[in-house]
Amino acid sequence: MRVEVVYALSEVQQCIQIELPAGATVADAIVAAGLGAHASNDEQVGIWNRRATLTTLLREADRVEIYRPLRADPMQARRTRAERNPVGVQAKRRVSRS
Repeated sequence: MRVEVVYALSEVQQCIQIELPAGATVADAIVAAGLGAHASNDEQVGIWNRRATLTTLLREADRVEIYRPLRADPMQARRTRAERNPVGVQAKRRVSRS
C-alpha cells in the first residue's frame, strides 16, 4: 500500500511517499520514511489531521502527519493580541471613558 509521511518545519516541508506492506502501522511508516527521530510518542502523530497512535493500522492513501510542539500557548497568544488591539463593546467603553 502507498502512504505519505509529512513533517513540516517553519521553513521547509518534507512529504515522503512510501510503499508499505498491508498491516503496517504509523510507526512503521515513520521509520520507513527515515523520520523516526521526529516522532517519539503518540501525542505527536496523526492521520489526515486526526490524532493517531503509533500502533494505528494504516490504509491505502493515508497521510501520516508528524506534529511539532506549539511555540506558544494559543490562549495566551489570543489574550495578548486582544489586549494590544481591542475590538467590540469592551473596547468602545474603554475609549469613551478616557
